[in-house]
Amino acid sequence: MNYGQIYYADVANGIGCRTALFVSGCTHQCKGCFNEMTWDFNYGQKYTKEVEDEIIESLKPSYIDGLTILGGEPMEIVNQKEIRPLLECIKKEVPRATIWINSGYTLEELTDASNKRCHGEDTDAILSMTDILVDGEFELDKKDLMLRFRGSSNQRVIDMKETLKSGKTVLSKYNDRDRSRM
Repeated sequence: MNYGQIYYADVANGIGCRTALFVSGCTHQCKGCFNEMTWDFNYGQKYTKEVEDEIIESLKPSYIDGLTILGGEPMEIVNQKEIRPLLECIKKEVPRATIWINSGYTLEELTDASNKRCHGEDTDAILSMTDILVDGEFELDKKDLMLRFRGSSNQRVIDMKETLKSGKTVLSKYNDRDRSRM
């Protein structure tokens, strides 16, 4: 896996101050994507054990709330192979850190075991360690700058812990509009 960028004090991609990992590679290629250069799986730098260690260390200060993984597309099967061990390590070393994942795949696509495009041997484990999933492709005709943590109105901010517990999709309290800009 490659990554395009890591922000170690990000306040735009989730609640609180976070580390944000922008992975490379995306087959959605949404029209109007804000991060088009990350579509290429070879874009950026190689993700290594040293990079993983830096990310985990960045989560340890008490003022850091967690990790957000975006892209590109973190839930491409090839990227899941690196995402899962990262999340397992975080849950072991920094269990208070929240995990947010932004994916162009919908929750329904990700949980459909017959969908080999995005559901693989790591998918369920990744989703079980995820606190918030922002799902759905960016749709330019549904772009809305008043939405929190997503770019278009078809995308959802899903509370994964409650979703997995209840067996039905539970939207997060962060699924609302950004009232500070109104």
